Amino acid sequence: MREERKYATIVACFAAGLYLALIVAAFGILSLLTETDPVSDSTVGPLVGPFMVGGAVLTLLIFLIALGTRVPADKQRVSPGAALATGIACYLVYIAAGGITGAAGDPQNPFHYFLFAVSQLGSWYAITAGILAALVVLLYQLVLVGRFRQRGRPRWPWERDEDE
Repeated sequence: MREERKYATIVACFAAGLYLALIVAAFGILSLLTETDPVSDSTVGPLVGPFMVGGAVLTLLIFLIALGTRVPADKQRVSPGAALATGIACYLVYIAAGGITGAAGDPQNPFHYFLFAVSQLGSWYAITAGILAALVVLLYQLVLVGRFRQRGRPRWPWERDEDE
């Protein structure tokens, strides 16, 4: 059981790295297509965007580790509901992290950052962060299900016993 949890945690870390890379690529493409910036309000500061993405990535990592380690290997399944819930959580954390980071950096005007967070609700960037999180969770679950059903390392056809 310990080895299964270790494997699930390591794959979760790689999946979080994949999520970060996908966000960077998707935000770049969205920025080019829509001719907008991920953080359209220039008064919020340069660190709000990275904190928003970091919050979403950290949320995804926590959800992946919880999904991978709390369920025994033989009961691992692909759960679209868990993927959807994780996507919504990453979407909300992405938005909330922007408001909280901005308000912490400028405590004189916290209402401005509340409005900034509300303006992000319909942002293509926030929606993309949620969709990508759900897709990464589905891929993560597919990897775990495939690994645990296989029982061991992958084998070439000529390595398999004739009895199987």
